[in-house]
Amino acid sequence: MSVDLSTTYLGLKLKNPLVAAASPLSQKADGIKRLEDAGLAAAVMPSLFEEQIVHEDTALSDLQDFGTESYAEALSFFPEPQEYRTGPQAYLDTIEQAKKRVAIPVIASLNGTEMGSWTRYAKLMQEAGADALELNIYFVATDADMTSSDIEQRYVDLTAAVKETLSIPLAVKIGPFFSGFPNLAGRLVEAGADGLVLFNRYLDPDMDLEALQFKPTLLLSTRDELRLPMRWIAILRDQVSASLAATSGVHYTEDVIKVLLAGADITMMASALLQRGVGYAGQLLEELVNWLEENEYESVEQLKGSMSRVRCPDPSALERANYTKALVSYTTEGV
Repeated sequence: MSVDLSTTYLGLKLKNPLVAAASPLSQKADGIKRLEDAGLAAAVMPSLFEEQIVHEDTALSDLQDFGTESYAEALSFFPEPQEYRTGPQAYLDTIEQAKKRVAIPVIASLNGTEMGSWTRYAKLMQEAGADALELNIYFVATDADMTSSDIEQRYVDLTAAVKETLSIPLAVKIGPFFSGFPNLAGRLVEAGADGLVLFNRYLDPDMDLEALQFKPTLLLSTRDELRLPMRWIAILRDQVSASLAATSGVHYTEDVIKVLLAGADITMMASALLQRGVGYAGQLLEELVNWLEENEYESVEQLKGSMSRVRCPDPSALERANYTKALVSYTTEGV
C-alpha cells in the first residue's frame, strides 16, 4: 500500500505535513534550500518585526531631512532608493532569492501589535514572491485599564488590516491566553485569517541578579508543550473552517501523529531540527509512513481530525474530566 502524505494548508497543497517553523534555519535562502532537500514541505521565515520597520523608516526620514535647509542642491544628498538597503529590504530580497531556488512554499512572517504603516510590508512580501504570510501577534497587556475585549478587538482589527492588503493566504499566530478562545478564533477567521497557528511561545524574561535587570532568555521547546496546542486544535477543528497548524513541542513522530489526529493540517518544527539537524525530518517522514501503513491508513487526510472533540470517544477528556482524574489519581506513595 502506498501512503499519501500530502495535506492542504492555507489552500496550499503540501507534499507532507512537516513544515519548518520560523528559526535561524529558514533565515536565508541557502537554509530554506537545505530544509527543502531534507524533506520539509514548506518553510516559515523568521519574523520581520514592527520595531525593525518603524526604526528603519525613522532612520530613513532623518537621513532625508538632514541638510535639506542648506541649499537648493541639498536634494542630491538623498540616497537612491535602490541603493538604500534597509533591514526590511534585505528581508524582501531573501524572499525573492528563496523563491528562485526552491519549489516548496515560502511563508513570510510579520510580527507586531499596533495598527500602523508597518502593515504595508505584508503587500511588499507578497510582491517579493511569498506564497503566504504568517502574522505573528505578540502582545503583552500591561495596562490595567485595557479590558479583555479591547485586547481581542486589537487582534481582530490587525488581522483585518493585514488581510485587506493581501491576495495570498494569511495565517495568524497567537498565544493561548484568552478566556474565550474558540470565540476569538472564529472572529479572527471572520476577519480574514485563512489559518491559525497554535501557539506563539511567550518567551518570559529572566532576571540578572548581578546587574539587577531583566534579560532575554531563549529556551528551546520540550515535548510537554505539545499538550496545549493539541488540546485546542481538537476543540477548534470542527468549529472553524480555517487551516490549523500545531507548533511548539513537536519533537518525535508520535507528536506529529497526535496533532494530526487532533485535527491539525500541518505540524511546525524548529527546536527538534536545531537540536538534531535538518536531516532528522527524513527520519520522521519514514516513521510516519510506517505507522500509517501499520495502522491501515491510506493517507494523512484520512488520519486528520479522527480524534477531534466531536469525534473522539470521550470529549470530556478535553475539558474538566482530564483535570479531575489526574489530580484524584495522583499519589504520594513512595515519596
